[in-house]
Amino acid sequence: FSASFYYAFISRSFYREHLAVLRGRLHYQKSLSNISDSSVLLRRNVHRLEKGLIMQPRRAVFAAAYIGETVDCYLKCLMSGTVIAEEMKWAQDVIGEYFTVVSTTDKNIIECQARFEAAASPFEKGACKPYTQQELPPAPMSFDDLHILFKRRRSVRWYFNDRIDPILIERAVEAASQAPSACNRQPYRFMYFDEPDQVKQVAGLAMGTAGFYQQLPSVFAVVGDLSCYPKERDRHVIYIDAALASMLLMLGLETQGVSTCPINWPDIEPRERKLEKRLGLNTHERVVMLIAAGYADPAGGVPFSQKKSASSLLQTQIVKSAGNVAMAE
Repeated sequence: FSASFYYAFISRSFYREHLAVLRGRLHYQKSLSNISDSSVLLRRNVHRLEKGLIMQPRRAVFAAAYIGETVDCYLKCLMSGTVIAEEMKWAQDVIGEYFTVVSTTDKNIIECQARFEAAASPFEKGACKPYTQQELPPAPMSFDDLHILFKRRRSVRWYFNDRIDPILIERAVEAASQAPSACNRQPYRFMYFDEPDQVKQVAGLAMGTAGFYQQLPSVFAVVGDLSCYPKERDRHVIYIDAALASMLLMLGLETQGVSTCPINWPDIEPRERKLEKRLGLNTHERVVMLIAAGYADPAGGVPFSQKKSASSLLQTQIVKSAGNVAMAE
C-alpha cells in the first residue's frame, strides 16, 4: 500500500507505463471489432488450438471454452477481407483440423463446426497445421559453426557509410519472424531508418551512444505493442518476445555481412517521451531497444567484453524432498 501511495502521489516514474498498459487494453478491445491486417485474438486462440492438437495423449474434447470465440473471430476476419492471407490460411487449416479430430456431442461445438464449414473460404486446405518433429528440415550447421557465428556477432560501433541493400534487411526480418513468442502474437515491429539525419535524431536520444551515433549508417527501433493483451499481467511479454526476435535479426544480418550493435538505456521519462514523439508512436507502444546496423569498418575497435563462463551461469537443481529444492553449482 505504501509503495502504491508513493508512486501515485509522490513519484511519477511509472506514470507513462501505467498509461501505456491501460491504453493497450482499450486498444485491444477495439481491435476485436475493428479488424486490421492481423488479429491478436485469432492468432492467440489458433495457437491454443495447435497446442491442444499436439498434446500426448490428446483429449477427445478440448478448447470447448473458447472455440466459439475463435470461430466468431475467424468469421469476422474473413468478412473484413483485411487480414493477411497467410494468417487466415493458417487459422482455416488449424480450426479445420480441430473439428476433424474433436469427438463430442456438445451442441455448442457442433454448432461452431457448422458455422465454420458453411463459410466460403478462398484458401485451399493445406499444411498450415501442426506437424511432427521428424518433418522438420535437418540442421545444416554444427554446434561449432553456430558458436563461431555467436562469437563473430559483436557489438560494432564503427561503420562505413554505405547503405545496406534493402533485400538483406527484408531477409533478416523474415528470419527474425521465426522467433518464438507467447501464443504466437508477435507483439512487436521493426522501424528502420537509413537517412543520415533521421538516424542521428533517433540514435542520439538513447543513452550510451555519445561519441559514435553521429556516424551510424542505419538504425532499427524495435517497438513493442501493448495492445496485444487484454490484461495487465502480460505487460512484460513485449520485452521478452521482442528481445528474442531482435537476437535473430542481428544473427540474420551477421550471416549476410552486416554488423550490428544493440542499444538499450535506462527508462528515463523525458528521453522516452522524446523518442516516442520522434517515432510517432501510439501511447500503447514502447521502444524495447534500438539496433545499429551497417558494414563494419575493419579498422574499427571492438570491445573485448569478457563473457561469464558456463560454470558461473549454470545452476542445477537438486530436489531433496517435496517443496524443498536446493541449488548446486
